[in-house]
Amino acid sequence: MLPVVLNCAGARLGRANDGKPMEIPSFIEDLQQRLGNMFAGTPAGDIQRNLKALLNQQFAKLDLVTREEFEIQREVLAKAREKVEALEARVAELELRRG
Repeated sequence: MLPVVLNCAGARLGRANDGKPMEIPSFIEDLQQRLGNMFAGTPAGDIQRNLKALLNQQFAKLDLVTREEFEIQREVLAKAREKVEALEARVAELELRRG
């Protein structure tokens, strides 16, 4: 099994055949391609294709987002929270002035 390390952003990294860090999704895609080539034309290949189609169908039913979309929404939420806090402070200040 390949060693798993974290980069400075906390993303999981593996090691490619050349020893350089490789992101886990790339590793999984590489592994999938190698296994696909090995099992192509065998009953195991048919099972793999059927399983892949089944998994894709099940994942399509889920409401998933990419990491990039998640990070963007997290930033938007953080900015919205900051604005809400600023507005709450402003409202409290105005209520104190009003009396």
